[in-house]
Amino acid sequence: MNITRRELGRLAAAAAITRMVPWAHSQDRTIGYCIVGLGRISMQHFMPGIKPSKRCRVTALVSGHRDKAEKMAAEYNVPAASIYGYENYDAIAGNKDIDAVYIALPNSMHAEYTIRAAKAGKHVLCEKPMATSVADSRAMIEACRKVAKKLMIAYRCQYEPTNLRAIQLIRDGKLGKIQAIESANGFNIRAGEWRLNRKLAGGGPLMDVGVYSLNACRYLTGEEPREFRGYSSVMDQDGRFTEVEENLSWTMKFPSGVVASCNTSYGVGMPGFYRVHGTKGMLHVEPAFGYQGQRLTARIQGEEPLDEPNPNKDPSQFTPQADHLAECILQNKEPKSPGQDGLQDMIHMAAIYRSCGRA
Repeated sequence: MNITRRELGRLAAAAAITRMVPWAHSQDRTIGYCIVGLGRISMQHFMPGIKPSKRCRVTALVSGHRDKAEKMAAEYNVPAASIYGYENYDAIAGNKDIDAVYIALPNSMHAEYTIRAAKAGKHVLCEKPMATSVADSRAMIEACRKVAKKLMIAYRCQYEPTNLRAIQLIRDGKLGKIQAIESANGFNIRAGEWRLNRKLAGGGPLMDVGVYSLNACRYLTGEEPREFRGYSSVMDQDGRFTEVEENLSWTMKFPSGVVASCNTSYGVGMPGFYRVHGTKGMLHVEPAFGYQGQRLTARIQGEEPLDEPNPNKDPSQFTPQADHLAECILQNKEPKSPGQDGLQDMIHMAAIYRSCGRA
């Protein structure tokens, strides 16, 4: 067999990795997740997403409700000794079955529990938005950096096949030069939700569902926006929106000249979508951000129209997300959506809020 110099170099590098990480190719090595916060997204989506995984398993729980935790522990074979309350959260440091924590708490608690996880020697997968301030986001990154632990933000759409297909079509030049993007995402929120509390949420729909549009515009263009213009409003005077905005619309200009127009709302249902316009065609993904049912359509010059529904169902979106961090831990590589990605969204959302006069 003839081996080129380049191939020889790759083989040598692979051998070196195997020597340094003897379990790198082991089929038996799994990553244990500690679930911090037993709410809807963790119990109904993330944890079921762990079940079919061959890379991950649930090994510990943190909850303020012992009865709920015991019920989930029985379902996921978590021993009673690996159920923690918030008062003894730091004891996870002594649990060798915990490699990483999944933080699914109200936004204002993300920074504290990420930093404490890092101090306990654990990797972190944190739900979006990363935090409620730029300063807290930077503190989270620094805490994980100091102890050489991974920090990944749970931008599951970056691991979802339809969104990846849209990115690939753009990168392959199928749409020509991108000129404009439109996106929206919103829902009619119920009174009494913690997300209507500014202290807990950090903001309104922009922080919760508008961030999907913001992040999508960034991964679709591969650029960071530089200019922002935003407008917010409260139209339903029913007491829900005394602390956060009800509606927010904004535009962003990217270095290439691409202009994105986005809308988000807590007052009306907006099917999460984006539409990308280029000199050679247009693609549309709707729904784009939900847990299932993604669909991509496209009209490209000189080609047959595309209509590609994604048959995958939840929890399939959560499995590749959890598996990705596991792979990064096992192979010692940087996550695709690291803390820096979350920080950039926090910086941009702060700029949007300032433009709206809501800083």
